[in-house]
Amino acid sequence: MFGFVTANWKELTQEQKDRYSGVYCGICREIKARASQTARLTLSYDMAFLALLLMSLYEPEEASGRNRCVMHPVHRRLWIDNEFVRYGADMNVALAYYNCLDDWHDDGKPGAKLLAKALEGHCEDIRRRYPRQCEAISDCISRLSRLEKENCPNPDEPAGCFGRLMAELLVYKEDIWAPHLRQMGMALGRYIYLADAAVDYRSDRRKKKYNPFLAMGSGEDWARWEEYLVLAMGRCTRSYEMLPLVQDKALLDNILYSGIWVTYRNKGAKAREET
Repeated sequence: MFGFVTANWKELTQEQKDRYSGVYCGICREIKARASQTARLTLSYDMAFLALLLMSLYEPEEASGRNRCVMHPVHRRLWIDNEFVRYGADMNVALAYYNCLDDWHDDGKPGAKLLAKALEGHCEDIRRRYPRQCEAISDCISRLSRLEKENCPNPDEPAGCFGRLMAELLVYKEDIWAPHLRQMGMALGRYIYLADAAVDYRSDRRKKKYNPFLAMGSGEDWARWEEYLVLAMGRCTRSYEMLPLVQDKALLDNILYSGIWVTYRNKGAKAREET
């Protein structure tokens, strides 16, 4: 379901590309250090956005360097590290763990069981550090599973469920900015869920899998679906603009005002070509 909150790479300056890649590599590096090499397979650019947003809001001290790795053995690549990069790494592992559990319980996927087992011990540590966030992830995935089994015909319910998950992930701590971050995360989560449903519509119809737009009896209607997405992102960016962001603001703007739409339309075009 993740993979929508990414930058429009073509519109970034070289400095922004380096910064974005550095945060992404920093999260990947921390996943290995805090979990395992295997856990790095679950890495998502969505967590780079999460880290960048919190870094811009709180402006922590940073460390950086350049290293080669298994994925990039030839050239040394920039990595950036701070408490929010580490937070992004923890949330990435937690999301992957609970999603794998759900895939195993619902679909019996053996690969999901093996990966969940590999992540289980690391997730116990993450739960101790971030009980509120991990509880939100677990509750959301369980509720989404129930709604899918019930073939829920109201897209607002599963979208709202995923919105609550994202709301808790964006709130690193309960402070003056928590209400804006929760509102932003709620709307962003709704966008992610509904965008994923639109892109998967034909595939889910063919495989007879749950899709909220199928369950509501809607035909394929990309114009209507985009109206839902525009509304969700309007709410998201309204809360986003209430935050006192300076550092990396242009990069974050690129992601929220351009990147998510480029990614959605590219995924949608590819889905229509394949089915």
